[in-house]
Amino acid sequence: MLIARNTVVTLKYSVKATDGEAVDEGAAPLVYLHGGYGGIFDRIEEELQGKTEGDVLEVRLEPEDAFGEYDAELVAIEPRQLFPDNIEVGMQFERGSEDGEDDDALFTITDIADDKVVVDGNHPLAGVALVFSCTVTGVRPATTEEITHGHVHGDHGHHH
Repeated sequence: MLIARNTVVTLKYSVKATDGEAVDEGAAPLVYLHGGYGGIFDRIEEELQGKTEGDVLEVRLEPEDAFGEYDAELVAIEPRQLFPDNIEVGMQFERGSEDGEDDDALFTITDIADDKVVVDGNHPLAGVALVFSCTVTGVRPATTEEITHGHVHGDHGHHH
């Protein structure tokens, strides 16, 4: 079966930075609903279109194809008293917008000094070019329920 819109695709994959450093060894298979549902980066989905089980693919993702360019404006220094006592570098938290609406921005604490905390809203891989390598290990038609919900159900997929 060919990979096309509304097929469920299973990939054995790995992701490396362009310098060869491993980013994701792909310990578990990647299973997604093909056809613009947002389960995988658009550039990879485009390259997988028309492939079949057993096909091997390697795609170079520029930052704009993956996690975006690094944005220095997403780094802020905040007063220490805004945070709980038990914070540590590397902790992440969601930050609502100033108008009270939750904008789902995820920030990482990157430094803690005496009375200041540095937070970064960039994805850890922002600005990094990546190499996505995969082997197609399965292709099947999506169920009506999966298409309606916009994601895979069952093994390695979403469970309600």
